[in-house]
Amino acid sequence: MKRIDLFLTDREVAKVCKAIRKAGAPGYSVMRHVTGMGMAGEISEAMDFSGLGANAHVIVFCEAAVVEAIRSAVRPLFDLYGGVGFISNAEEL
Repeated sequence: MKRIDLFLTDREVAKVCKAIRKAGAPGYSVMRHVTGMGMAGEISEAMDFSGLGANAHVIVFCEAAVVEAIRSAVRPLFDLYGGVGFISNAEEL
């Protein structure tokens, strides 16, 4: 089992989730208004009122065979809109 963690702007979540479904993922979880610090620096929470500039975290658990299809579907969106993703192994409890 694989875990895919995607971090992207909130306004692109629908496009990315559509690509994930089309790639054959069995499901995903979305957490909105993600803050923290990454390679681009600290994410500001100053946009709380409008939500403009908010980020989201999309998590996908899938079989290894689906990972490349998801990568191929999401990569062009990240190249266009920005975002990062990470793939790791996951073990069910």
